Formats: sequence, C-alpha cells, structure tokens
Amino acid sequence: MTEKGPVYTERTECQDCYRCIRECSVKAIKVASGYASVIPELCVCCGHCVAACPHSAKKVRSDRGVVERLLASGDPVVVSLAPSYISEFEDLRPAQIIAALRRLGFTAVSETALGAQEVSAHLAEDLRNRKTGVRISSACPVAVEYIQKYQPHLTGQIVPLLSPVLSHARMLKQQNGERTHVVFIGPCIAKKREADLHPELLDAALTFVELRQWLDDRKITPGEIQESEDDRFTPEAAREGALYPVEGGMLEGVRALLGDTPAGFMSFSGLSAVQRAVEGLENCRGSAPLLLELLACEGGCVNGPRTRSGAAVAKRTQVVETAAPAESAPPRLPSIDISATYEPVGLPEFACTDAQVREALRSVGKTTPEDELNCGGCGYDSCRQFAQALAVGRAERQMCVGYMRKLAQKKTNVLMQRLPSGVVIVDDQLRIVESNPSFNAFFVRDGGDPTGTGLAEVVPFHNLFRQVLSTGQEILDRQLRYGGRVFSATVFVIEPDSLVGGIVRDATRPTLEKEQIIRRAREVIQKQLTTVQQIAYLLGENAAESEITLNEIVESFSPDDIEQPHRGE
Repeated sequence: MTEKGPVYTERTECQDCYRCIRECSVKAIKVASGYASVIPELCVCCGHCVAACPHSAKKVRSDRGVVERLLASGDPVVVSLAPSYISEFEDLRPAQIIAALRRLGFTAVSETALGAQEVSAHLAEDLRNRKTGVRISSACPVAVEYIQKYQPHLTGQIVPLLSPVLSHARMLKQQNGERTHVVFIGPCIAKKREADLHPELLDAALTFVELRQWLDDRKITPGEIQESEDDRFTPEAAREGALYPVEGGMLEGVRALLGDTPAGFMSFSGLSAVQRAVEGLENCRGSAPLLLELLACEGGCVNGPRTRSGAAVAKRTQVVETAAPAESAPPRLPSIDISATYEPVGLPEFACTDAQVREALRSVGKTTPEDELNCGGCGYDSCRQFAQALAVGRAERQMCVGYMRKLAQKKTNVLMQRLPSGVVIVDDQLRIVESNPSFNAFFVRDGGDPTGTGLAEVVPFHNLFRQVLSTGQEILDRQLRYGGRVFSATVFVIEPDSLVGGIVRDATRPTLEKEQIIRRAREVIQKQLTTVQQIAYLLGENAAESEITLNEIVESFSPDDIEQPHRGE
C-alpha cells in the first residue's frame, strides 16, 4: 500500500479559501496553521476537492512511476480501460487508443466493462434468489466507502461482490496467469484506493490526466497512429457493460438479464444525492427486491473528477450510449467467483460534548443563537458544525469570517481611539465617514462627532483630500498652520474614487521638543569650546570640525521651513 493517500494538499499552494471544506460532503478536511489537509481516515476519495480548489493545491497522487517499474519488470502488464474512455477520447478510434497504450509498453488492453458484465450477471442471479430487501451496488468505490464509514448500519446491504474493476482484474489474472499485472486507467481517483487495498488483484490505477501527460512526454499522438489488426481489445469487446459509466447504465443491463423477474431499480448520482438517498434506508420495505445504483459523480463516471474539462455531461452520456452495442444483451450467467465481504469501517473518535461546542462558539464571539449566522464562510454548513470541528482540533478560529471581521474592527477602533494623531475618513463627496477623538479634539468645536458633516465645514485644508481623491496620488507629511498650531498631514487612498483617509499630527509639541534639543546642543557647543581652549594643543583642527558638526545639527532641527497653507486650503 502506498503511504501517501490518493488525494493530498500541496501546502505551499493552499490559500486559506476553505472551498475544499465547502465541497467536501463528509468534511474530511483539517485546517491547522492556515493549511487545509485531507484526513485520510475520513476521506472517501470522491475528488470533489481536487476539482474545486481554485489554486490547484489539492493534488492527486501519481502512480505512473509504479506502472513504469511494472513495465520494466518483464512481466506481462495489461490495461483495464474504463468504459468512459469512449467519451474522453471521442475523436479517436478505439484501435488508436489501444495502439498508443501498446507503444507505452503494455502487453494488452482490455475493457473494464467485461468485469462490469460479470458483476451484472451475479447481480441478476442475486435478485432472482431474493424475495424482498434493498441491495446497494458495489460498482462505485466512493459510494461503498461512504456507506462503510458514514452509514455503517447499511454495510450489510451492499451486494457481496467485487467492483467491476476488481472483477475484471481477477478475470485477467485467471486468463493470463497470476504473474500478469493489471493497471486500471480511467476518470476515477478512488480506483487508486482500490489498488492500495487490493494489490493482489489491481497493481496500480492511473487517471486519464496521467495518461495524457504520459503520452505527451513520450511524444505519442494517438490520432496519428495507423492501427493494425493486433490493436484490439482482449479477449473481446464489451457489450452491455459499456453502459456502466452513465447514470442508470448498470441497471439497464441487469434489468435485461432479469427478464420477467420482479425487481425495483433506482439510480442516484452525486455524493450529496447518495447521502440523501440512503437516509432512513433501513426502514425501506417492498414486495420485491430493490437494487440501488449509487454513483458519487453526477451523471456517472463520464463526469469523473479526472476527465477532460469543457465537455457537457449530456454530450458525454450520448457518446457512450451511441457507441454501445445496439442489440440486446445475450443471456449471461456468472462465470467466475467475484464474491466479496464488506465490513463497517471505524472512524477516528472526534466526539465532543455540548459544553465544548458552547465554549468553541464563545471563543468566536457567538454566545446566543442570534450570533450564529450560518453564513458558510468557514466551509461548514452551520456555526455549530464549525464549532464541533473547532472543538476537536480540525478547524481554527480565524476560519470564522464574522469573528475575524469583528476582531479586525475592534482592533481598528482601539487603535483609532488611542492614537494621539487625528484620523479621518471621507467619502467621494468629502463627507466624514469616521474620525477619531484626536481629530475631533483638534478641529471640531467641543470635540463632538462630525460623522456625516462635510470636511470643508471642519478643516480649511479639505482640498488636499479632494486632490488625492481625483488623482489617486497620496500626499505625505504636508505641514500646515492652523489655529496657532502646526500640523503634519498625510492623505491617502483607501478605496479608489470612493474613500480617502487622512492622518493629521500636531507638530507643535514636537517643535518645542526640537527647540529644547537646539538649546541643549548650543550649551554643549559652549562647553566644548571652553574645553577646546583649555586643551587646544591636543585637539588641534578637530575642534573646528566638532563645532561645524554641532552647528549642522542645530540647523537641521530649525523649524523655519514649515510651509504656510494657501488661502482656501
């Protein structure tokens, strides 16, 4: 079994958007230090997070290296090609795909749909022998793993059969010998998990994305290949199994094999739909057996997570249905043993008490039900669900958008209240949106709140703000005289053409401090000169240099160059 799971996160590319959590139906994501990682024990490998991640931080493990080592071993290596290949490479003939795969070094190519046909034969026999009850198809590994982990009480209703790809692998090994290696190629990420769990049957799984990259690297263009008579599926082409990748395709084949045997059939695609479909299923009763086809991908495998983007699901479905054999499936009986056992899978203990949930809510400022906005910004469906994840260490407080917004506002308010400098924000009409107490004390009569007042009614230098608003260029440290005091003003853009901010510092007190520095510097000069006269024979020319240096310090602190405001500013 490979140590790295089929889905993982490239840490340096994760941007804290929490979209993977929103897309994950089972919330198998942990956020720590701002980094969202997959929890393998909870993940069902649906691949939705991979498709949803806007920064491509969610990655799919590449097994190409494993396959290349198999090809180099000298043992026969056969491809089990997913039936959705026909919609993935619709511009190619099947023989061209086979020829391209053989050029990569594979001994032969066979259709996974042959294993699907074997599964259909066993399903039909199972339904014939049952009078009632619900059976859940084992075809989709994501749906099976979801049942085992999140609906363990329904595990006994999964048909005790291998999935189509594992059934196909068993067929190929029986036909070609146990030394034969089987490699699946298709749109499914979860097949990698199947290969990890059943290495005795399936040696590795590649996605269509990996195949395309491999062909590109080897500069193999399937469309330019002139196929030969040897470029055909072994041992034969599939028939009704070719419909398995579309929603309802499996049921159509089983229904045809059953004939007049009474049975019910339902198909649900999309993991969210699967979750809703099985809620309360243990209470389902009927007069005939019911077979559920549960597919994790909406529309079926033709819409798998590693298919090419841009093609409509309806178009892909049409391509598969058109390519499938038109004649009815021949009578088919089970030919090999594909029995399997499914057991509930225990999940890590993440339980938390109501008190812990309340404390987690309190830590993000939610003390009443009204505080629970359930906005979904954190990726969870509700504040309580987020609090549960927070309580067990699978989430962080900063994931809560409302909490972080309030925290930022509090910090801003504290800073503005405490700053000795005046701060003011105005809109595009130069109306005061916000100001702090220092600004109000400087310019507002009685220090009142000027919010909503035009800036021109409060300060004479409002044109500086108009200038920054129109040009977008900030003004730094403009020194102004007003009311017998000297101010240093910096005006800057907050939102282009919308909001402008200003910081105004009372420079009068710093000027007094400068005068004190000048006075003390002059005292030092006088003392230095006295000392120089006493020990002139030791200091020589250095005395003159010291005087020049100190005089330069005095001149640098002189406030004579303060700019006077023009009338109207």
